[in-house]
Amino acid sequence: MINAEDFSKRLQKVIKFYDESAASFAEKIGVQRSSISHILSGRNKPSLDFVLKVLSAYPEVELYWLLNGKGTFPKQKETVKTINPELTIPNSPENTSTHKEIDRIVVFYKDGTFKNYNET
Repeated sequence: MINAEDFSKRLQKVIKFYDESAASFAEKIGVQRSSISHILSGRNKPSLDFVLKVLSAYPEVELYWLLNGKGTFPKQKETVKTINPELTIPNSPENTSTHKEIDRIVVFYKDGTFKNYNET
């Protein structure tokens, strides 16, 4: 369950980070100014629609961080280290005449763990 007071603090952090007023923030995400006021005061809890509008307008905001404080803000960009820059990847657009879209990339680590990257 979302703690309205903690959510309000995180929302205030987002608004401050982007140097927005509550009114300009409301306009940017497409909600009434009163909605922002009610959420910031703790009177109302955010709806799913509200949260999705925030995430859509501000892609640096992580869903789990906004909802429950887990994760980071702003979102940390993940970097991929090149193991061998001379390596050619079969089926890459440079190596084929047909263009294929990448569905996902999975990185396997030597400790048996992996990281799955999906385009969303």
